[in-house]
Amino acid sequence: MAPEDLARRLSGRSIVLVGMPGAGKSSVGRRLGRRLNLAFVDADEEIEKAAGMSIPDIFAQRGEAEFREGEKRVVARLLQSGPLVLATGGGAFMNPDTRVAIAARAVSVWLRADLTTLLKRVKKRTDRPLLAQGDPAERLQALLAQRGDTYALADVVVDSRDVMHDTVVEEVVEAVARHLDRRAAPPAETSQG
Repeated sequence: MAPEDLARRLSGRSIVLVGMPGAGKSSVGRRLGRRLNLAFVDADEEIEKAAGMSIPDIFAQRGEAEFREGEKRVVARLLQSGPLVLATGGGAFMNPDTRVAIAARAVSVWLRADLTTLLKRVKKRTDRPLLAQGDPAERLQALLAQRGDTYALADVVVDSRDVMHDTVVEEVVEAVARHLDRRAAPPAETSQG
């Protein structure tokens, strides 16, 4: 599908990437934005700008609850400025208000990754507060168990795995196009007997 076709079919809606830390939301999102000629925004970077401090510092100084409130406000603001490709933090989609805002203004895409893939990727970074204490494998497994059913509420699911990021980008483009096709299709008629 031509990038301009999908961008047109989005009708001003954004694409919001959700999923676990290490799922590739930022890496895939940057490439997806370029592919569709849409701005890419990383919600975590915007939260840091708004707070004037890093996410680990926000967690340490203000706590997770205050971070989540700020995250909710930032995501809502960013969705107002769409269309864009938005990578959210791993916990953003857990907030019911954020899910409602995303549903109203975007197509949500769960970048689903297995534990092995996530572990390999998160070991490369040290700025993930929820993984800072304890065994990262156990912590990731617990987060997957807590969040999986909620992530599954996303409009589209695409598996993130060890392939070229552009492969996942194309799969996202195709999955979003199929989702838009389903939304545009007239409802099936039912016969009364």
